[in-house]
Amino acid sequence: MKNFALVFVHIVCALILISAACSKSPHRNFKGNWHTQDGHAQLKITDKDFFLVNDSPAPEDYFMKGDTVYTSFEGNQPYTRYVIQKLDDHHLTLLFPDSVPVSFVR
Repeated sequence: MKNFALVFVHIVCALILISAACSKSPHRNFKGNWHTQDGHAQLKITDKDFFLVNDSPAPEDYFMKGDTVYTSFEGNQPYTRYVIQKLDDHHLTLLFPDSVPVSFVR
C-alpha cells in the first residue's frame, strides 16, 4: 500500500507538470509584425525584441508581466510600460505610456 501511494503521488505530479507545460500561453499571438490601419506606425515583436519602427532607432528588449509589456533599450531603466488592452489573431490594442490607446492589425 505504501508503494501504491508513492507511485500515485508521482503520477499526479507528472500529470500536473505535463499539463502546465502543454498549456497555451495567453499571449501566443503577441509576436509578429503589426501596423496601424493608416500605416503610420509599424510594430515588430520577436522573442526578444520590441521594435516600433517609426519611433525608435533600434529594437528594445522586453519582458511581460500579466498584460503589461516592459521595454528598455539595452537593459537601461526605467522601463517603458505598454498595457495590452485587446489581443487576438488579427488585432492588438496597446495603451502607450502617455495613456493613448493605439490599435494595430496584422
